[in-house]
Amino acid sequence: MQLHGVPLEIMSEWDTRFTSIFWARIQEAMGVKLKFSTAFHPQTDGQTERVNQILEDMLRACVLDFQESWDDCLQFFFFFLKWPTSTPFLLLCKEGRRRSSLLPAPSSPLMASVITVGGKGSSLSSSSVYSVATSVSRIKIDSSILEKLSQSHSKKSNSKSLSSLPPPSPSNPKTLTLEESRAALVVLLNKLLLTDPAVHPVLPALIEETLNRSFLPESLDFSSGSELLSSILKLNGKNVEEVGAVVEEIGVIDESFAVLIGIYALLDSNLSALVTVADAVAALSCEAAHADVTVFDLPVSGEGFSVKDETDVASDMKDLLFGSKYVGKVDSDAVSEIPMVHGSFRGAAKSVHARVRVELNSAVRRKTVCGGSGKGKALVAAVLPLAMSIRSLGECSVSRAKLGIRSIEDVDLQTCVVEVFEKSCPGVEVLRDGFRSVSEKAALELDFVDILHEVYELLIRLREILAWEAALALFVLDLNEPNEKGQVDALLNGGNANAARKNEKRKKKVLGKGTTVVRQLIKEKFHSNAGTSVDSSKVLVEWAEELSLFFNPKDPELDALLKKVKEIVESNEVRRLPKIPKGTRDFGKEQMAVRERAFSIIVEVFKRHGAVALDTPVFELRETLMGKYGEDSKLIYDLADQGGEICSLRYDLTVPFARYLAMYNINALKRYQIAKVYRRDNPSKGRYREFYQCDFDIAGQYDVMEPDFEVVKVLTELLDELSIGDYEIKLNHRKLLDGMLEICGVSSEKFRTVCSSIDKLDKQSFEQVKKELVEEKGLSVETAEKIGKFVKKRGPPLEILSDLKQVGSQFLENDGSVLVLNDLEILFRALEKSKCLNRVVFDLSLARGLDYYTGVIFEAVFRGGSTQVGSIAAGGRYDNLVGMFSGKQVPAVGVSLGIERVFTIMEEQVEKGKNQAIRATETQVLVVLVGKDLSLVAELVSELWNAKLKAEFAVTKRVMKQIDRAKQSGIPWMVIVGDSELEKGIANIKEVAVNNEVAVPREKVVEELQRRLDASSQSLSNRYVVV
Repeated sequence: MQLHGVPLEIMSEWDTRFTSIFWARIQEAMGVKLKFSTAFHPQTDGQTERVNQILEDMLRACVLDFQESWDDCLQFFFFFLKWPTSTPFLLLCKEGRRRSSLLPAPSSPLMASVITVGGKGSSLSSSSVYSVATSVSRIKIDSSILEKLSQSHSKKSNSKSLSSLPPPSPSNPKTLTLEESRAALVVLLNKLLLTDPAVHPVLPALIEETLNRSFLPESLDFSSGSELLSSILKLNGKNVEEVGAVVEEIGVIDESFAVLIGIYALLDSNLSALVTVADAVAALSCEAAHADVTVFDLPVSGEGFSVKDETDVASDMKDLLFGSKYVGKVDSDAVSEIPMVHGSFRGAAKSVHARVRVELNSAVRRKTVCGGSGKGKALVAAVLPLAMSIRSLGECSVSRAKLGIRSIEDVDLQTCVVEVFEKSCPGVEVLRDGFRSVSEKAALELDFVDILHEVYELLIRLREILAWEAALALFVLDLNEPNEKGQVDALLNGGNANAARKNEKRKKKVLGKGTTVVRQLIKEKFHSNAGTSVDSSKVLVEWAEELSLFFNPKDPELDALLKKVKEIVESNEVRRLPKIPKGTRDFGKEQMAVRERAFSIIVEVFKRHGAVALDTPVFELRETLMGKYGEDSKLIYDLADQGGEICSLRYDLTVPFARYLAMYNINALKRYQIAKVYRRDNPSKGRYREFYQCDFDIAGQYDVMEPDFEVVKVLTELLDELSIGDYEIKLNHRKLLDGMLEICGVSSEKFRTVCSSIDKLDKQSFEQVKKELVEEKGLSVETAEKIGKFVKKRGPPLEILSDLKQVGSQFLENDGSVLVLNDLEILFRALEKSKCLNRVVFDLSLARGLDYYTGVIFEAVFRGGSTQVGSIAAGGRYDNLVGMFSGKQVPAVGVSLGIERVFTIMEEQVEKGKNQAIRATETQVLVVLVGKDLSLVAELVSELWNAKLKAEFAVTKRVMKQIDRAKQSGIPWMVIVGDSELEKGIANIKEVAVNNEVAVPREKVVEELQRRLDASSQSLSNRYVVV
């Protein structure tokens, strides 16, 4: 290097900004281009050996890459040996011919992290693939899987071993970039381990060895399984006999689609970072351009009429910009489009992530039906929306960058910045050309690997554009920062410095709480002195290059930015007032007292009839719930797909009960269950999206109407003992409905859908239902009118039954209806004898829209007072529901109490009570020790607890405050002990309601309290609603 005029050593007192510029200029003078950060300064013990190892690996790679001319390039490495403060770099020769990235060997000591594959319960992630692909991490096979492969392979005697591989194909070899090659090998390795029966353990170990060494991408040929295996063997100096490869392994390689999935993983890893980066950068641009950010005030619809990704982006932008004084009133499409464009990008990223999670961790399916073409079509089809969203986001980013440039007041500087930006930043045409190429190749079904490669390249261009947008936003914000110039001028001119300082403070603007943190984290990456005023646009190029490297997921410091942005958007700064989802409720202490009282009554009634408790999961497999609720299936809450089983929140407790019977082969069971269910319904008074149901069911073979009678009787007992007031139970029979529809001329395939319309008669007039039957369900007007004549029949059960069975009744001409009428007579007679038939109304309009009902159906409706809550309980017979799961029919009948509506009635009744108050606590005694000795009160209150008395305690000197507490909480008795009482060995027992106090010996306190509580329990219940 001395022969070329380069000094042996350079000593400088200049800062890092000078150093970074100096290295760039000296590389330019030598005809090479630097593509790395110069911030690697090993200055601690042991670092020299690491750097020497890296340089040794680089020299080896140089020999392989430059081959015949490697000695001509040796001068570069002599230079860097003299200057060990440099990091590995990318060499570009003067002719511009592309050279391979001279990455450090993964075996280098710098590679601290290790990715283990093949372990029990382990899964491969996109970030792991990217980490190994970029040589940030080493790969390691779990020893247990290698042992398993060895044992499995030794047992196979019919596998056909390969003595040699087919000769190389005359067609062009399929080579990838180094990142793509390494990603494909990681995926292939995992696929081989997942598909263990067909794999010899030597092959995975060979791929592991390949990944943990340096190699050139041209060394591997991915055109076919045999070509890839041949190139791997050649790279490692092995032959087929040494590896022991078999024909099945070639098939696994061919059908693994490792290249496609590997590029997919690279896409996913970059997307997960850029989704967050794009939002953070856009927020900075909004401040730089003084943009109008009211466009982010998007309403969130609970009815599904808003796009979640768009509203989430808008919400995140508001959090990032919260408190900003830089945002203004500049209106621009580039800003107003952020929720839609970024939301589309976020949605596409989620789609890619969901697909790649499955593809990375699924075993190879041999002799697959779809083949390579089918897999390629599926992956390309999933990635096309991403390509479109990349283009849209890039165009939006460029527009925001230009918007920021226009806010620069200095015309000359603005012109200079425009020239630098247009010259160096990838333009919109680059994105459009890339998307056009992807679309055309996808339409012609050309090379799918090439399509995914182009999408990945498109994403890299987007990263560069975002880096430029961020650099420009920071540049403009630095220009707008207030300085001390005004104060200095005031001092020089004899003015008032304090006044000037106050004036500057008033004028000073602040960034948003989120963008302040983002700006600080990003500017820490700059090697230039970011604290000085920016006076030259040349720094933009350097900033953009450094930010492009910073936004690369392999930069370890990027994770800090991503985590910080996540913290900001989850801090809920904008939405200070918390709220609950639509259709849900919070319950305070008084409301919980009412609920606990109701639950205790309900459980007591259920147990009185011999029912046992049962519980089932709050969510079920979606397939378990679908097809059971008719048109109401649209109200089922589906859970987001997490890459596993598709689940939904339970709609009721009946279907899970039927699934339970079928799953455990139970033929008879009388059970009760009190639990929450979920329905995506329109909330109204007494109607919620999350609510409790109290179910009582009898399953098994019984005599006609035996369990049906008991279920209806249980319902009357529940409503009577809950004391809600007047109610009626409407009752009908599904088979009677079917007979009625058959008589009216309705075809059997329309029975269920017509029943759904009839079921609306409690909320709509018959004219409205008739219109739906004719216009939507396809019935004739004559048929609808016939139905209307029947559904208007309602009244006392035995009277309506007699009317339907009289001579000339059309029901007597229908065989199914005759049997039903006879069964209903048995039921009505039994209810009459049990003295609850007066609560039942025989109503032919009752249909119950759920598909699984097969016999008696009933519904309880509240009729008392002004409270309108609709149906409060319902049920019926469902003989075929269990058979839907197991094929074995287990008849069952049950009732479900809609307890939320009952609570609404009970709470309003309590509010109207003049002489009653709700006690939220069951506390009987409040023990008060006047003083500070906790041990004394602990002794006394423990005696009460041991005697099963409900007691609280307080150690205080403010007795009156505790008396007020007892009055407000409805605590009937107090025990007060002070210094004088302690000396005398007594305690004062105070009856709070009458303010009467009596002293009793200390040892008699528990006995006296028990006596007084027994005597006063009746009067207490008259004053309070006691749980």
